Amino acid sequence: MKMFMKHFICTVLFCCFAGSLSAQENWQSEANARIEKHRKEDVQITVVKNGQPAADAAVEVKMTQNEFLFGCNFFMFDRYQNEKENTVYAERFADIFNFATLGFYWASYEPHQGEPNYAYSEKAARRCKENAIRTKGHPLVWNHSDPDWIKSLPLDDVYKLQLDRTTACAEHFRTEIDTWDVINEVTDWEAKKNAPKLTELGLKTGKPEWVKASFAAARKGNPNATLLINDYVHDERYAALLDKLVVDGKPVFDVIGIQSHLHGGVWDNQHLWETCERFARFGVPLHFTELTILSTGKKNLGWRANENWSDTPGSAEGEQQQEKDVVRIYTMLFSHPSVAAITWWDFSDKGAWMNAPAGLVRNDMSPKPAYTALKKLIKKDWATNAALKTDADGKASVRAFRGEYQISVKLPDGTKKEFTKSVRKGNNVLELTF
Repeated sequence: MKMFMKHFICTVLFCCFAGSLSAQENWQSEANARIEKHRKEDVQITVVKNGQPAADAAVEVKMTQNEFLFGCNFFMFDRYQNEKENTVYAERFADIFNFATLGFYWASYEPHQGEPNYAYSEKAARRCKENAIRTKGHPLVWNHSDPDWIKSLPLDDVYKLQLDRTTACAEHFRTEIDTWDVINEVTDWEAKKNAPKLTELGLKTGKPEWVKASFAAARKGNPNATLLINDYVHDERYAALLDKLVVDGKPVFDVIGIQSHLHGGVWDNQHLWETCERFARFGVPLHFTELTILSTGKKNLGWRANENWSDTPGSAEGEQQQEKDVVRIYTMLFSHPSVAAITWWDFSDKGAWMNAPAGLVRNDMSPKPAYTALKKLIKKDWATNAALKTDADGKASVRAFRGEYQISVKLPDGTKKEFTKSVRKGNNVLELTF
């Protein structure tokens, strides 16, 4: 009954919200109000010297890292033949994102049995760590393509190899990667010509059972990791599968991943909100794991899976529209309290999936308007930087976005000190002591 009432209330709220969306044009002010409510905290700062309140102290508050995960796949790191392109790619990536997805596709990651490409992933993870970028591995289990060397093996052997591989990756990268897309696109685990063995394995095991086994294998490798289920299906079929993965009231997954490759058309605000509400009922964070918005300038292209988009390049008009859609969709998603991460797909047009003009930067690594607009949102509009002065009680207050902060304090006598603090949901009383 409790779950029903929660779902009923969410439905009523959504109907009211959807109606207001369709009836009004000022969606942005409403979204900004939700951002103010759901993403920020009242922070009280107290400066103390020798046990006494320090009045008239100058306090500078600077956000160094947003709690929200703004990410992108990092697949082309160090993979261009031109070293300058590699350098600019990594620098522009680090200038905007705090979250990176690293590729772990089994067929290409371990083309020869027992020889996984750990070295490249370690290098990419180190680069991310140097820039305070959190990393996620994607994916551990997926029937996208069978490694050649499993094709002649008995199904029972493949079952063990797949789960052992899942455990091994999670364990090997315990200190570098704390988040994993454990299983990918299981709702439509239909037969795929490139993966007959893995498709048969998942279907024979049964979708819920296969998911549970995959998550158990990942947790064995790293019990402290954050584990996602990820899918391009975002309707009630996905929700129905997730319902079967709740055991004794607790989901086997930590996060629900929602893909949104919008090659065929960009979602409107109502569809965005409806999708968020559909999965918010599970009570875990939502990650929009694969967001693609093209800069073609053409509409109604339709979905062309695995086709080459070279005949549909970007344009100035398309880049302007991409910028508008990026601002709208990021703002809407950031305003929903259940969404905790957005991952863009792909960073550059050069090397993008299906050669689509999906990047935030062009083939020459120059930024598109969408890159500039998104950087402004993340680094300026959704970051707190404030200059304060303490009162007679040594106190100062600010309403701040949740995240990591560098706080500089200068006392009236000229004494200075730097503090590193976190702003989290709940009680945020920060005492800065000299």
